[in-house]
Amino acid sequence: MSTSQGSRRAGRRGAGTTLPVDEQPTRTAPTAPPAPAVGVPGQDARAGVRRTARRRRAPGRAGAAADGLRRLVPQALVVAFLAGGTTAFVADDKAVRLSVDGVPRTFHTFADDVEELLADEGLTVGPHDIVAPGPTEALADGDEIAVRYGRPVFLTLDGRRRQVWTTAQDVEGALRQLGVRAEGAYLSVSRSAPISRRGLALDVRTERAVTFLADGRERTVRTNAATVREALAEAGITLSGQDATSVAPDSFPRDGQTVNVLRITGSRQVREESVPYAVERTRDPELFAGTEVVERQGVPGVRRVTYSLRTVNGVRERPRRTGEEIVRAPVNRKVRVGAKPLPTSVAGADGLDWGALAACESGGRPNAVDPSGTYGGLYQFDPGTWRSLGGRGVAQDAPAAEQTFRAKKLYVQRGASPWPHCGRRLYR
Repeated sequence: MSTSQGSRRAGRRGAGTTLPVDEQPTRTAPTAPPAPAVGVPGQDARAGVRRTARRRRAPGRAGAAADGLRRLVPQALVVAFLAGGTTAFVADDKAVRLSVDGVPRTFHTFADDVEELLADEGLTVGPHDIVAPGPTEALADGDEIAVRYGRPVFLTLDGRRRQVWTTAQDVEGALRQLGVRAEGAYLSVSRSAPISRRGLALDVRTERAVTFLADGRERTVRTNAATVREALAEAGITLSGQDATSVAPDSFPRDGQTVNVLRITGSRQVREESVPYAVERTRDPELFAGTEVVERQGVPGVRRVTYSLRTVNGVRERPRRTGEEIVRAPVNRKVRVGAKPLPTSVAGADGLDWGALAACESGGRPNAVDPSGTYGGLYQFDPGTWRSLGGRGVAQDAPAAEQTFRAKKLYVQRGASPWPHCGRRLYR
């Protein structure tokens, strides 16, 4: 075989085919494989006949061709894998539009769902934030995702304070979201004021109807005042002196509330009043039991009391005590109380009817006193006779047993003569 034939055969073999030893080219440097030719009907058949003839002439060449085929298969698989991977890469890429608090942007992403997209973008959402569609929703090319961050609003609405959350970015939007009627209301900040992520303090006082009853007239005003006092001024009502209202002036006026205005006139009155004295009792073993002797009479004290007198809407109220001072302290009464046992009998007088005598003299009353005030007790002792018999004080202050005992002593001394009208009753 000539060298030119070997060259032509080498040119017809595919890239990467190893030639037999006896057909190796003399060149040391490998040549680049020729580009594959486009198949033409007829030409492919003739090329096949020539290849068959060559295989017959050179049986050793068949093994070399098989080795070349085995090396071509892995290369074809790599090319196919890369082509398939490129197709999958293109299919996972999505163009999406993301809006965060109303600021939109469009970009490409490989995220499978909304949650993965937010994580890729470094966006964290909490329970007061809004994400639409939801975090678990799958993503597709052309999707639009909206994120609205919640903002705390420290709202004082008509005097009641609470914390609420809103995704609105200004006060007006927050009022709409919260359903607060703002027409005619007082707002502590402008409606257009922005609400940052840190939140905002907002005081809202809605318009309310308040009725005042004053000086016999009824006046109703619509107000967003913060206190009853402010609403009173808006109604043109003035308080003077001790005037007051039926509710606290600094309280918050409620819608439909009725407030009475109290016209008050007042004065003071000072009175002197008696202070009662106390009674100090001490036991005296020298006195018979049941006997009390006043050692010192009690003297009432005097105190000066100040009263407040008020007239409300023409009606005078009950005086109210506002203060007092002691002008003269009371002097306590001192009484000695007998502790000595009484004797039970007097010789010569025990058998008489003392009950009948007492019934005749005093009606049986130990504290009886005659109209003149001279005689007293069961047996109508005068003070001198009583004391001569050992009694203390006056007879009507002594117990009945002591009175009977001293009456018996008097009988032993003078018989029935001390009782000229009733003495005969002793002997029945």
